[in-house]
Amino acid sequence: MAHRKTAIAVPEEILAEVDRAARERGESRSRFISRVLRLAVRARRDAEVTRRLDALFADESLRKEHQRETSELAELGIDWASEHW
Repeated sequence: MAHRKTAIAVPEEILAEVDRAARERGESRSRFISRVLRLAVRARRDAEVTRRLDALFADESLRKEHQRETSELAELGIDWASEHW
C-alpha cells in the first residue's frame, strides 16, 4: 500500500495519549494513527450500511415479505450455518 505524508495539528495532550497508546501496542505513532483512522472510516461505513438497512426494513411491505420468506426458508429445515458460500 502506498503511503503519503501529511501534516496535521493535534493538541499536545491528545498526541501524548496517542504516543502512549502506540508504545503500549509496540507500534509507531504513524502505524497507530493509520490503524485508528482505518477503524473510524470502517465504523462510519458500517453505520451507514446499518442506517440504510434499517430504513429498508422499516418499510412495512418489505418487512412482511422478509418475514414470509424467512418462514418459508425455516420450513425447509435447512441448517444454513453449515452451508459454505
